[in-house]
Parts: sequence; structure tokens; C-alpha cells
Amino acid sequence: MKVEAECASCLLARATVEVYEATTNPALRFRAIHEVIKLLNREFRPTVIPADIGTKRDRLIKRLTGNNDPYKRSKKMSNEKAMKMLPYARKIVEAGYTQQERFKKACLCAIVGNIMEFDIPGHKFSFKTLTKTFRDAAKDLVVDDIDKAYELAKKANSVLYLADNAGEIVFDTLLVEQLKNMGLKVTYIVKGGPVINDATLEDVEFSGMDKLADNILTTGTDAVGLLKSEVSPEFLKVYDAAELVFAKGMGYAETLTEYKLTKPHLLLFRTKCNPVANYFCAPRDKNIAKLMP
Repeated sequence: MKVEAECASCLLARATVEVYEATTNPALRFRAIHEVIKLLNREFRPTVIPADIGTKRDRLIKRLTGNNDPYKRSKKMSNEKAMKMLPYARKIVEAGYTQQERFKKACLCAIVGNIMEFDIPGHKFSFKTLTKTFRDAAKDLVVDDIDKAYELAKKANSVLYLADNAGEIVFDTLLVEQLKNMGLKVTYIVKGGPVINDATLEDVEFSGMDKLADNILTTGTDAVGLLKSEVSPEFLKVYDAAELVFAKGMGYAETLTEYKLTKPHLLLFRTKCNPVANYFCAPRDKNIAKLMP
């Protein structure tokens, strides 16, 4: 998907928050924001993918401020809060009578985890309201290809799982557990370096995902979503060999829609902004489980 006009304000608003998290130096803050504005002036065009320009913005901020992980504190808090909520979410999944019901509930819990995102203008998120969001997950599901994905998973031997945010990764464990219970081999993928609040290997260890998934790999890059020109050969080999891909979050939705996909991808995310919601013909603040192509 391509940018819409309002993506510019979102990119700049998030840049401002990141810069203020990255450094307390007023002159450095001013310079970083000035350079982000110059970046947008050069590259904000109707043909640009939001995730791609977001990647360039984040790399610019990290380079200028010398802070490689501005969201480190937010990610730690998200992981800790999510871990406290995990028993509640697990009870929801285990209430399913059949394997298919548990699979669907686990998908919904994984999508709810995608709400844990900071600094998107208009996106309101509070840890205090997570329990209600879990309860409303099925009602908020406006694109539902979960049953189709379940049938594909039953026929597969292995799946590739592309992770999104810290905190969210904790709830991903519930879906990975269900995939393992179905007899599938699961390879779980995180980012190769810090980018916004996306999960990295550090978050894998905290969530216990390393004890669930058969393999843990990174994309080999700190890009938002999937940037095939930058991923590691190791990741690309595993991705090309995958039978079925689970892709979490708007970054993957923004980038995977730009490729000619040769295998099924289940996109699981929350529509946290209008441009993404518009692309998928859905309202904002709703749950999406879209099977592509």
C-alpha cells in the first residue's frame, strides 16, 4: 500500500516523540526534527510505502542522536504489562471446545496484542482497557479469514511467523502454542535490530518464545515490515521455503501488499490508522485477519 496525505503528519509526530525519547539535548532535538522534515520534503511522494519512509526516518533519528533504541523503555514496560495479562488471555483460548475454536481465539488474542503501539496520532491505547479489548475481539473482527487459514494450517507441515511489537510478542505465544499442538513446525521471526517498538531477540527471551518455537531467526535488518532488498540470505531462504506465513502488524501489511505473493499469508493486525483501514476497506480500530493473496 502507498501513503495517503495524512501519513505525513503521522511520520512527523512519531519522529518528534522518538527524538525526545532519544536525547535530552535541545540543539540535537532541533537538528533531528529539521533533518526529518528535509527527509519528508525529499521523499514523501504518492508512490512511497509508509513503512519504507518510516524506516528511513528511524535510521536518521538513531544516527543523529546516537541512541540506537529510543523505545527501549516502552518495550520493556509493554512486555511486563503483557506478561501480567497473559493468564487472562490464555483462559480465553483454553475455553475453546475444539482445536479450531482454540486456534481462532488464539488468533484473536494475537491481534489484540497488536493494539500495543505508541505514538500513532489518534490511536488510543491503555493497558487498563486490554481486558475489555480481549472480550470485544470477536465483535471487532471485520475481516475474518481465520477459518480458511486453519484449513491451510492443517495441511501444512511448517509455518513462518513474522512478529511485530514488543509486548505483543507475549500474546503471540498463545497462537504459537496452538500451531505446535496442531503438529506444525514454527519458525518465529523478529527484527534484526531496534526499529520503533518492534520485537527483537531480547523480547523473544523475555516472552519465552524461544522455548516454544522450533526456530528463532531475525530478518537480518532493522526495517519496518518486509524489505526484501535488505533481509539476510538466511531469512530469505526460510521465507521462500515456507508453506504458510503468519504476518503480524501494519508494517507487514503495508509492505507485503506490494509484493506478488506466491504462498498464503495471514495478515493479523489492528487498523490503528485511517490509511491502513482505507486500504483494507475497514473502519479504524478494528481487527483484521486477511488471507493473501
